[in-house]
Amino acid sequence: MGIFIHIHLIAAIAWIGGSVFMFVLGVSLRDKEKQKQVYPHIGPIFGYFEVVSIVILLITGTVMITNDGLLSQLFTSDHSLVIDTLRKKLWIVLVIVIATVIHFIIAFKTNNVERTKLQNIISRGSSLLIFFLNLFVLHYAIVIRSIMG
Repeated sequence: MGIFIHIHLIAAIAWIGGSVFMFVLGVSLRDKEKQKQVYPHIGPIFGYFEVVSIVILLITGTVMITNDGLLSQLFTSDHSLVIDTLRKKLWIVLVIVIATVIHFIIAFKTNNVERTKLQNIISRGSSLLIFFLNLFVLHYAIVIRSIMG
């Protein structure tokens, strides 16, 4: 695994840390005028930063799964604690990627533009979903690392 676990961890810290930061910012910044001043500036920078982080996570994760000989086992009916946990983690990652794409489409489409109520609900809902699912991915990553040593 070597360097890939370290790159993966740094990208995970950036991804999850950014998610926590934006969650705290969203909860603490209640004034609509201040939101209109802050989000158009922070949003795009954060978005590009997060895209880079998630791409790095997907690439390094795939490399580690392949190098550990787990890729072929994922597509069989084999069951082990590592494979079952990895499958759960990867399903959650898939949902996170889909929610991220949806969120980014709305965010970039509506940057400096008033969102509709539906866009606002979907955008905030996807952010909240991503935030909480990140915690589950982190949990499963810890379980997998503890099993594999």
